[in-house]
Amino acid sequence: MSEDDRSGQSSHDTDAQGGGQGNGGQQQDQAKQENGQKKRSPLVRIILIAVVLLAIIGGGLYWFLTRNQMSTDDAYTEGRKVGIAPHVSGYVTQLLVNDNQYVHKGQVLLVIDDRNYRASYDQGMASVDQAKANIAAAELSHEVATKNYPGRLVEAQGNLASAQAQLFKAQTDYRRQQSISRAATTQQDIDYAKAALAQAEAGVMQAQGQLQTAQPVKANIASSTQQVTVQQANLAQAQANLEQASLNLGWTVVRAPVDGWISQRNVERGNFVQTGQQLFSIVEPEVWVVANYKETQITRMRAGQKVDIDVDAYPSLKLHGHVDSVQLGAGAAFSTFPPENATGNYVKIVQRVPVKILIDSGLDPNVPLPLGLSVEPTVYFP
Repeated sequence: MSEDDRSGQSSHDTDAQGGGQGNGGQQQDQAKQENGQKKRSPLVRIILIAVVLLAIIGGGLYWFLTRNQMSTDDAYTEGRKVGIAPHVSGYVTQLLVNDNQYVHKGQVLLVIDDRNYRASYDQGMASVDQAKANIAAAELSHEVATKNYPGRLVEAQGNLASAQAQLFKAQTDYRRQQSISRAATTQQDIDYAKAALAQAEAGVMQAQGQLQTAQPVKANIASSTQQVTVQQANLAQAQANLEQASLNLGWTVVRAPVDGWISQRNVERGNFVQTGQQLFSIVEPEVWVVANYKETQITRMRAGQKVDIDVDAYPSLKLHGHVDSVQLGAGAAFSTFPPENATGNYVKIVQRVPVKILIDSGLDPNVPLPLGLSVEPTVYFP
């Protein structure tokens, strides 16, 4: 065998030995890796089991600690908003408040030009004085009527008696002139007697008419009494007009009906305001919470239960209160267009019921609590 052949044979043997050694090393590495996985596998299982147990314990502990609590994030602050509107129209001559200013009950907010209303008030005063004078005159007339009408009746009766006496004399004279002979009288005397008779008859008729006019004494007195009543009614009407004029004059000064903060001011000095026009609102200091709980959350909710309130705007502010009442109707029942569930295409939706919560403590006078802030109340069941 030549040297070249021996050299190639030696090289081939060496490569074969190296390849065998390499395969053995790979097998050893795989074996070590499998042994390591077998050793780590129980540890991983233990860790997983521990995590699951901790989660179960933590969930159970959380449920145990919160089983008597019920919270919602569908809640907000609420309060009384008193709208301010004038009773009378006119130009605003004075505006004495600003936005978000705190005012007290009875404080003057603005003044409306009162010249027209003052003139109406003065006119009402004059009407009252005139009505009082008319009553006085009617009462005097009534007093006179109680004397005059009976006196007129007596006078009419006397005039009739006198006229009847004159008629009797005239008739007697006329008959005498007719009964005596022509030689004992003259035609002139006969004519005078006849004329006197006619005049006496006319006097009787006139006296009878006067008596008939004077006879309804009670009716005439009652009529004068009614005149007094009419004037008294006129006085009452004048006094009512004066009262209305006085109210209108007083209403030119708009005052605060309650304590609170001025909000939503939309009036300026010099504006012409109409009766009933919304000028601004006054937000009263009292604030409460309206929480819209799901109908499945109010099963155990009762008035008087304690409540903790978290305010989104002030995370450090912790309020405490109690349940005041539960509204007797879901929010949908009082909406403008309540749902019609009898149409046949009914889909059940969990309703929300407003719950009123009063704040007992925790308010900071230096921290404003506007209406409509988002809060999260937590009700504690006994």
